[in-house]
Amino acid sequence: MKRKLIGVGLLCIGAATLFSACSPRSQKKGKGANESRVTGWELNNRDWGGFEATDFQGQPTPIGMTFVQGGRFTMGAVDDEMPTLENNSTRRTVSVSSFYMDETELENVSYREYTYWLNRTYFTDYPQMVVAAYPDEAVWRSALAYNEPYVKNYFKANAYNHYPVVGVSWYQAMDFCEWRTDRFNEGLLIKAGYFKPNVNQSGEDVFSTKSYMAGQYEGTKRLRKKDLEPNGSGERPINYADGLFQPDFRLPTEAEWEYAALGLIGNNPSPENKRRRGEEVITDRNTLPWGPKNTTRYGLHNQYQGEFEGNFMRGKGDYMGVAGGLNDNADGPTAVNTFLRNAFGLYNMAGNVNEWVMDTYRPMSHEDVDDYRPFRGNIYKKQLYQEDYTIEEKDSIGKLPMAILTDEEVRSNNRYETRTAQLGSYRDGDSLSQATYAYGSASLINDSTKVYKGGSWADRAYWLSPGTRRYIQGNLSSSTIGFRCVMDRLGSPTGDVQPGGNNFGAQRYHKR
Repeated sequence: MKRKLIGVGLLCIGAATLFSACSPRSQKKGKGANESRVTGWELNNRDWGGFEATDFQGQPTPIGMTFVQGGRFTMGAVDDEMPTLENNSTRRTVSVSSFYMDETELENVSYREYTYWLNRTYFTDYPQMVVAAYPDEAVWRSALAYNEPYVKNYFKANAYNHYPVVGVSWYQAMDFCEWRTDRFNEGLLIKAGYFKPNVNQSGEDVFSTKSYMAGQYEGTKRLRKKDLEPNGSGERPINYADGLFQPDFRLPTEAEWEYAALGLIGNNPSPENKRRRGEEVITDRNTLPWGPKNTTRYGLHNQYQGEFEGNFMRGKGDYMGVAGGLNDNADGPTAVNTFLRNAFGLYNMAGNVNEWVMDTYRPMSHEDVDDYRPFRGNIYKKQLYQEDYTIEEKDSIGKLPMAILTDEEVRSNNRYETRTAQLGSYRDGDSLSQATYAYGSASLINDSTKVYKGGSWADRAYWLSPGTRRYIQGNLSSSTIGFRCVMDRLGSPTGDVQPGGNNFGAQRYHKR
């Protein structure tokens, strides 16, 4: 059973309630349970140097998300998709790691929570920053259509609270993910008793996960984390090794999104459970997210038979069907938790709105990208330090400054096979430009060109297939594009069902 990350307020509050990710190895019973495997020194003991080591107690599923167990799959166009001159969806086998994904597209009400927080926190000093975060409501306008009601109401009116937010650019979506990460981790600290809610944050006095761990955010303290370092101050910030903080929210990669949309776990006739080992077999390939069938209508003989399984345009001019028998009961976008979920429990991975993914677009991306966790668009960054090797001071909005690695730094480190830290164009298969596309003259794409997938309320059924892909400049937005977030899975790819690797009874290393 999935554990939603709601009851985290019980974490780490006093010795009597130490459990989950905060349980120290010192609580384990048995000879040597609290000793280092390499030195024999005692762990979690101030008199022995104070090195702390906690056991991983599992990763709860974040609220609103579902677990997507990773695996291999055939990425790209399926047999019955139209061939394209771009050759931009070549089939190839890839593997993605497990992750957590929002069950639905991001809602208007959730994005309004974001803009409300920005307005309350930054508007006095940085009004331009707040205004830049708002969705572009003018995306609804069309010269020969009357869409002003959407312009005025779609984002603001509570009638559309649970409809997908649109008019958000790729860069705005990325900023939202960063904000969500910091608010989420701040919430964990508050619920665990380390902070009181600080509703008066502003300017540089704003919580960010990185600035807090660097000791540059004090907040409103309640409970203090004891520091076991003998010469330390007696207290320290929570860090990742304590197990309370969760990984960053982010956009999914194109491979992750496509894998999640296909939901091929539903095509495994014998998936693993607590009683049996799963079989490595998939019976059919999906064209659409709803299973091994090439139809957009519900097929079982019950009261739902014949209903549309997604929100899309049936044909030219037909967005909703006829009165008394609306085919998808939606004219434009509709509530995010409607229509048929796929085998991973995800809504609207086809139809309703397209979704941003993290990848930079190249038509020949699939020729050279890795087949393990494939992604195009890496930008390698580094932490900045002062002359005394302490972390650089946070900036005026409370964030630690980062810098992109220089080409010289990349070339001087034989760890990198590249010659640059900005890899949108790396091995992109274009003989005319191996560095940067000449946007507007030789090409219509550059490193700001991003992929979106999924089909929308205004698209034909062809675009509902997860293997299809389109692109648009990352600073643009549309009434047909929204997004959802993912979070990396830590540790075992099977979730908390079992540890990683195949274990053989008494030989289990972790049970020593």
